Amino acid sequence: MIVMIKPGVPVSTMDAIHGRRSVRAYAPQKLDQATIHTLLAAAVRAPTAIHEEPWAFVILQDTDVLKRLSDHAKRFFIEEMHRAHLDRGGHTLAKFEQPDFNIFYNAGTLIVICGRPIGPFVVADCWLAAENLILAAFSLGLGTCVIGSAVTGLNTPEMKDELGIPADMSAIAPVIVGVPSDASATVPRKEPRILSWK
Repeated sequence: MIVMIKPGVPVSTMDAIHGRRSVRAYAPQKLDQATIHTLLAAAVRAPTAIHEEPWAFVILQDTDVLKRLSDHAKRFFIEEMHRAHLDRGGHTLAKFEQPDFNIFYNAGTLIVICGRPIGPFVVADCWLAAENLILAAFSLGLGTCVIGSAVTGLNTPEMKDELGIPADMSAIAPVIVGVPSDASATVPRKEPRILSWK
């Protein structure tokens, strides 16, 4: 089954949960400010432990900065894969080693959810905000993809300085958002694994 939502068509929460896909092909356009504000408003409605609301956001739409960040992050990701011996099989790593591979799949907008990791639930809170943002984007007919391979590169001192991320904050959840240039196929999921039901 191929899923693509038409902008302006109402989508139920369950439709968004079941219809959302990681999109890896984007039209070159950037999101407008109003759309980004709509997505951020959804993100900050996420559950948050002790009502901390630890999140802060970096919005990247500058093509040159996105390219530079992609090149920077690829180096760190390749090193991590080698160090962890996760480079066996080679398909993913080979793609990252291609000089013109863009880890952001040419999406026009990257939203990075950041937080000060000072409490036990900050990272979880930021990921909950990311899920809200992702589902909201789907309901607007937009595609998203979490780019975990960018996290280490985003958290280097030079990149944090360039992007205005304070030294005591961490980039936690980088999410690309944009207009899909192609429909995404359904990816099968395993049935829920229930360990106990008493």
